[in-house]
Amino acid sequence: MNHIAYVTAAYLGSALAIAGLALWILLDQRARKRELKELEARGVRRRAQRTDTTS
Repeated sequence: MNHIAYVTAAYLGSALAIAGLALWILLDQRARKRELKELEARGVRRRAQRTDTTS
């Protein structure tokens, strides 16, 4: 039990890093969805949604 503080700090640091990454991903996803809605409102469409096959 000599290294309990080190192990605890390592686990806490890892948990904080993973939680931070998850939060970043969620916030970025919301921002991208907001951008897509704004583009679609301006009339910009995604290539996958085009019905024109002459390109």
